[in-house]
Amino acid sequence: MPAFRTQFNGYSVKFSPFYESRILVATAQNFGLVGNGRLHILDLSPATGVISELRSFETSDGIYDCAWSESHDSLAVAAVADGSVKLWDAKLPPSSNPVRSFNEHAREVYGVDWNPIRRDSFVTASWDDTLKLWTVDRPTSIRTFQEHTYCVYSVSWSPRHADVFASASGDSTVRVWDVRDRGSNVIIPAHNNEVLSCNWNKYDECILATSSVDKTIRVWDVRSPQAPLVSLAGHTYGVKMVKFSPHRENILVSCSYDMTVRMWDYRAEDSMVSVYDQHTEFVYGLDLSVLIEGLIASTGWDELVYVWQHGNDPRAMP
Repeated sequence: MPAFRTQFNGYSVKFSPFYESRILVATAQNFGLVGNGRLHILDLSPATGVISELRSFETSDGIYDCAWSESHDSLAVAAVADGSVKLWDAKLPPSSNPVRSFNEHAREVYGVDWNPIRRDSFVTASWDDTLKLWTVDRPTSIRTFQEHTYCVYSVSWSPRHADVFASASGDSTVRVWDVRDRGSNVIIPAHNNEVLSCNWNKYDECILATSSVDKTIRVWDVRSPQAPLVSLAGHTYGVKMVKFSPHRENILVSCSYDMTVRMWDYRAEDSMVSVYDQHTEFVYGLDLSVLIEGLIASTGWDELVYVWQHGNDPRAMP
């Protein structure tokens, strides 16, 4: 199906939890180094495969990540390079947005994830080495989590426990937190280099995947964090993101600075299932639809957004 050109460099893409065809895309001008940002709300036509823009919102700095609200179908939150976190309402015009701006982080906000169980809250990850817990109805954060010793790149809520999330950091660790406790509960020495992302298995509450600058993906049982269950190699540059399938327990998908998206079966002897090479620059954003099995979206520094069904060529017309 045809791609959508964002004009700015793509950083993050997320499927709506409410609409099969709606997609959120975070972008940054000039590769996120300097310049503006734009948050796109896109719609995919099932009949034609055409991706069209419903609305877009501008920011004065690049947007590094985004997340849909799990409680309101029109709300989305963006992680911005100026250290702010902005809440947007797609039902309101750009002149009425953002509906809220949270300004507590001291450096770039690089990751955000909305709680899928307690649906009024979300967590942000920042280059100021901290994470912050927020709700939409409070102007200030509920709590700051400060144990990482370098930039925090990614945060992932547990799909099974309302109070549990994991964070991935440039300090080479992943930490598992419970918001009811004072400090982190589990510290995983996940890689020998910066950890760029983490994501929970949707079917096993103890299984967590991580990805790193070291080109590998590792799968962990958080009850025994001394060694990974498996290490997946195949990417030729750092792995920017890894995500478990919401439909199949053994399947995960990754994207990399090697310009590819790859699907894996981490329990299979021949673990690499597919390689997609539609992008011509670093692939930064990746998501899998909760509502349609096998539907994948990606975005990257080539300013393109692709949406395709697993097994098909992302560049092929429907």
